[in-house]
Amino acid sequence: MSRGFVREGDQEELPMVPQRAYLPRGVANFVTREGMEQLLKEKDELISERENLETTNENEKRIAKNLINAKLQLLNDRIADARVVETSGQASDEVTFGATVTVRSSLADNVQTFRIVGVDEADISSGKISFISPLARSLMNKKAGDSVQLKRDKEVIVFEIIEIAYA
Repeated sequence: MSRGFVREGDQEELPMVPQRAYLPRGVANFVTREGMEQLLKEKDELISERENLETTNENEKRIAKNLINAKLQLLNDRIADARVVETSGQASDEVTFGATVTVRSSLADNVQTFRIVGVDEADISSGKISFISPLARSLMNKKAGDSVQLKRDKEVIVFEIIEIAYA
């Protein structure tokens, strides 16, 4: 039946699902082993949530299931495209994906430590930055003792690489 013959009150809005973390088209979806485990755990949680919906209203249940299914579709696409990068055993003389990098910032002369991870596992409050972030891109292939410049608004911040490690 055409949507034109459905009562207005029966029309269901498509769920608005927030997009996953930004990953430019054509860029490989690199993830750490922990990042892949995180994605798979999120998938299990969404499936469990869908199976255990507790509502007696069938309309609300259908809308909630549609929302979860939409989230699962985006997540499944991300998992299918994921490329796990093994970081253990890497030589710690150069910054690559998965590196934990300690830097000194010229802005406040403070020392910070970041781990370069996939877009879905990035969390600045946990010291994890996405490999596509400007800082991570500028640090790639550099060695301890090297400095990189990051332009921000009207200032240039210089980061000196103090230490590189891999878990």
